[in-house]
Amino acid sequence: MGLISFATRFVPRPVLHRFARFGGCFLSLFLRGNRYEDPLDGYRYRRLLTYGRLRPRKNALAPHSLSLERHRLIWLYLTQELDIEHQAFNVLHIAPELCLQRRLRALSHLHYTSADLESPWAEVHCDIQALPFAADTFDLILCNHVLEHIPDDRLAMRELLRVLAPEGRALLLVPMDTSRETTLEDPAINTDALREQYYWQRDHLRLYGRDYVQRLREAGFRVSELDYVGLLPAELRRRYALRTDDKLFIATK
Repeated sequence: MGLISFATRFVPRPVLHRFARFGGCFLSLFLRGNRYEDPLDGYRYRRLLTYGRLRPRKNALAPHSLSLERHRLIWLYLTQELDIEHQAFNVLHIAPELCLQRRLRALSHLHYTSADLESPWAEVHCDIQALPFAADTFDLILCNHVLEHIPDDRLAMRELLRVLAPEGRALLLVPMDTSRETTLEDPAINTDALREQYYWQRDHLRLYGRDYVQRLREAGFRVSELDYVGLLPAELRRRYALRTDDKLFIATK
């Protein structure tokens, strides 16, 4: 088991994030080069770190910002398509990733709110199944790799729909096994070992299949699946170390 895999499995997230910042600063100097670039902070590397225990991915983790492929993809979409660095948004960020949170908080024209049940980085501590916000509040919601952890994900989806403004949009990404037609969700898969085997991670409660979009639609969303990676030039896909199979699920009312 590699050091990163061990840490992500057994070290509490708040502790991991604090120490990862120090280690990331050192590694960003050691791995400095010109082959890869992190669009979140502009750091350039000769290689990135491998990430993932069951399905390790080379050149996945940028050590300075701690961004993964999906975070870099989201930031490119936000900046290139929504012009978030200049346009005003009322943003709700569920389970905020530090690499995105730091950039979004630095944009003074945004009204930014982060929320999570336990994260010390969240400004509001709440359950996504019962959000403490008025209806039609946010015109941009970021909820990335969260719903697979939630006991009642359909209730959480309806809550996200409730607080989304009529003209707003929500980016709702989840781990997905595209070889599966339907989501795997079995009460008998109830131990850490079984969840890791079938759901890919010890704290996941399901593994979404290709019916994920339909689940969102059943909650009331209109959904578009965007292959944003495929729209980028091949050289940018390589330089930003993006996964060709990552898709953006953009939900609206």
